[in-house]
Amino acid sequence: MESGSRSMHRLTATIIWPILFLFLIHAAHCFYLPGVAPEDFQKGDPLRVKVNKLTSIKTQLPYSYYSLPFCPPEKIVDSAENLGEVLRGDRIENSPYVFKMREPHMCTVLCHITLDAKTAKLFKEKIDDEYRVNMILDNLPIVVPIRRLDQDSSTVYQLGYHVGLKGQYSGSKEEKYFIHNHLAFTVKYHRDPQTDSARIVGFEVKPYSIKHEYEGKWNEKSRLTTCDPHNKRTVVNSNTPQEVEAKKEIIFTYDVEYQESDVKWASRWDAYLLMNDDQIHWFSIVNSLMIVLFLSGMVAMIMLRTLYRDISRYNELETQEEAQEETGWKLVHGDVFRPPSNSDLLCVYVGTGVQFLGMVLVTMIFAVFGFLSPSNRGGLMTAMLLLWVFMGIFAGYASARLYKMFKGAEWKKLAFRTACMFPGIVFAIFFFLNAIIWGQKSSGAVPFGTMFALVLMWFGISVPLVFVGGYVGFKKPAIEDPVKTNKIPRQIPEQAWYMNPTFSILIGGILPFGAVFIELFFILTSIWLNQFYYIFGFLFLVFIILLITCAEITIVLCYFQLCSEDYLWWWRSYLTSGSSALYLFLYATFYFFTKLEITKLVSGLLYFGYMLIASYAFFVLTGTIGFYACFWFTRLIYSSVKID
Repeated sequence: MESGSRSMHRLTATIIWPILFLFLIHAAHCFYLPGVAPEDFQKGDPLRVKVNKLTSIKTQLPYSYYSLPFCPPEKIVDSAENLGEVLRGDRIENSPYVFKMREPHMCTVLCHITLDAKTAKLFKEKIDDEYRVNMILDNLPIVVPIRRLDQDSSTVYQLGYHVGLKGQYSGSKEEKYFIHNHLAFTVKYHRDPQTDSARIVGFEVKPYSIKHEYEGKWNEKSRLTTCDPHNKRTVVNSNTPQEVEAKKEIIFTYDVEYQESDVKWASRWDAYLLMNDDQIHWFSIVNSLMIVLFLSGMVAMIMLRTLYRDISRYNELETQEEAQEETGWKLVHGDVFRPPSNSDLLCVYVGTGVQFLGMVLVTMIFAVFGFLSPSNRGGLMTAMLLLWVFMGIFAGYASARLYKMFKGAEWKKLAFRTACMFPGIVFAIFFFLNAIIWGQKSSGAVPFGTMFALVLMWFGISVPLVFVGGYVGFKKPAIEDPVKTNKIPRQIPEQAWYMNPTFSILIGGILPFGAVFIELFFILTSIWLNQFYYIFGFLFLVFIILLITCAEITIVLCYFQLCSEDYLWWWRSYLTSGSSALYLFLYATFYFFTKLEITKLVSGLLYFGYMLIASYAFFVLTGTIGFYACFWFTRLIYSSVKID
């Protein structure tokens, strides 16, 4: 009954929170982000410490905190998670830790347990896979400060602390497992001298493994000899660590220290976001942008000069004999707007690409303005899903407009395919991966309630909006071609080897991929190495450069194709820039083998499954950009010359 009520609670939260998210954005104050307004604490006020999932970069499978036999509170209470948090595998629950603002205490005993064979095995497995414990205080995740001696003794912060560690006793070669059973917490606060209230600006921990000792038989009043504030004996090292073995007793303890800080509440996330060497990040991005901008400028300049010369030359031809001797893109004017094979499928993919483009653009604008910062957990994914659903109207409109231009008549069938094809393929892969995660009993498995909510959003909102967009688009007058299409198709002459469709398509994807591959490294690192991604301004610039690059490289290759009297440009224009997705997947494979430590089959399947979804989405996005650039280009040049 309890698991059923928790499932219903999650189902309700999953459906309601996405709707509330929009109202929160609308109702938010002009300074604070939704749900992350500061909270003032007076001395002695209770602080609620919450526990989150256990994470590992070796397995990529999160588990709930209480999947291990840690000390539980009297009653475990789930925090209401938004849709993004559930999909990320977050499971936020209360904890037995008792903090009171600016009231430090030492050597507080949390609980005393005795391991059996099963619980000892659980701990060992998590230590083997280097799992980390994540906690939250006042919306701040816990970090472990680490001094770096190589860079002027600067401090870096690692998210979460390890469950334990492996090691050997001196003089022994046998490897033992040790658990971090003593936590030295440090809560940093910024005090207002006028009101004496304080705001939390930091949450740090130093974990220790210590075999606690006591006199006599253990009871609730037993005093530890290894950690006793009365005798001024505190834990400062792990010289006598606590082993993880069956029938071993473990005593969990903790300290809480409070430190006043000059860091203000508005800047408290800076330490979390500056975890890496940002100079390399910034230099690499700027360098990439400069190279791509230079190449794009050169391509645009060559294209404008060459086209201007072509159009001037064609329009100066006076006699029919001269026109017949002429070769090049003007000769195929009677076939260039002939509908392609599988035109319905092209319309579906173009409509889906417009939907994806709208979602990405609006999401990035929200992110640049700070609405989707890491402090708003799950906000980014929630916003992306909601925007995808509501952008369905543009997908239906774009696909129907193109479909009518191709003289199509069954717009309802097209709208249904547009609404279901891409999401259906993604959902099938996602469902398969979720079944694998569920089989591992991981908290990353999406609950049935959330699955139901996703399907409800898909068929209840997205599909109807696609039909609305399709209806509006189909009712519009058909787009007229600038030139008439001949009834009999022209024969395409034999092409040079470098104009082979496969070769030109693969070449076309290199430049768009080059625009994003450095930024891609940091995105993959944030996703798979459990770090924060925060430079959305640079990401937006890279995205704009990607749009320009996709458009220009497709136009250039389309121009060369038409000059070779090959008028089958419709699908090739889509595939030219869309082929950058192939390079993205190959780079993801390279990243897997060079940067990640994943060894388990299940974790490998998850990685490649999710990267396949990402690459497919990238294909749809970049392909649509290339298609529309080519569509605009061909209409422009053929409307600029006099056709007899």
